[in-house]
Amino acid sequence: MARTVLAVDVGGTKIAAGVVDDSGQVLAAVSRPTPTDHPESTFGAVRAAIDEALAAAPAPVEAVGIASAGPVDVTAGSVGPINIPSWQGFPLRDRVRAVLPDLPVTLAGDGLCMAVGEHWMGTGRGSASMLGMVVSTGVGGGLVLDGRPYGGRTGNAGHIGHIVVETTDGWPCTCGGHGCVETVASGPNLVRWARRQGWQAPDHADAAHLAAAARAGDEIPLAAFARGGRAVGLAVIATAVVCDLDLVVVGGGVAQAGDLLFDPLRAALAGHTGLSFVHSLRVEPAGLRQRAGLVGAAALALESITG
Repeated sequence: MARTVLAVDVGGTKIAAGVVDDSGQVLAAVSRPTPTDHPESTFGAVRAAIDEALAAAPAPVEAVGIASAGPVDVTAGSVGPINIPSWQGFPLRDRVRAVLPDLPVTLAGDGLCMAVGEHWMGTGRGSASMLGMVVSTGVGGGLVLDGRPYGGRTGNAGHIGHIVVETTDGWPCTCGGHGCVETVASGPNLVRWARRQGWQAPDHADAAHLAAAARAGDEIPLAAFARGGRAVGLAVIATAVVCDLDLVVVGGGVAQAGDLLFDPLRAALAGHTGLSFVHSLRVEPAGLRQRAGLVGAAALALESITG
């Protein structure tokens, strides 16, 4: 009989919850916007998503897996997402345990969960060592090394969005640094750079609008994606050299731009791949799209009850 778990994916834009079985099938899923004004408002949205997902569950769940934007502290069970300012040091694992006291609860960073989900059921199946990346409102990542999730000392290994790629005149980053990949390649920063170069667009324009303009031949959006893809490529090659990767899987809203992002990304790899052991590195689009985090959180929850 299939075993079933609850998965929760908390991001700065949306909160998702789903019921997933041990074959990786998402049996029920819901999502709602993330309120960021007050810690209890944010957790209230988490609680509501959990309740709605459980109400739609076709079978009782045996465990809970949580993917959260980071940084995370897996030892303390707390989270401090850069893009949820009211949640600094928030005890997310214990708060969910209080809601579901009879179930084991596993917390991990959303980048790691994305990587685990893609490794289990997506593009990463069969990979020995891979990086999973999300290029969206922010830029995050996670590692699977020698077939196993690798979170590092605190659970934050693979946080590729905060590798510095612009050492001169880099924009300030929400992490407190300057010139991070996220300041160049995230959706809002792609748009911000394009506007500063003179791109005329409505106030509500986002990365999808930028991609449409680039496909129509607008030179400024094309340059924005070229710049962002190069930044991602530089960070990828640095990570691949350190971790001896065979695969990088890239997902997220900005990655939906396809070759607009992947062509300059791969060009950057080709121009900086000098070591022989990195020549075979593959970079591919994510297969699970928006559900990779849920599926990865579910995989970690299943591991907690099956070993």
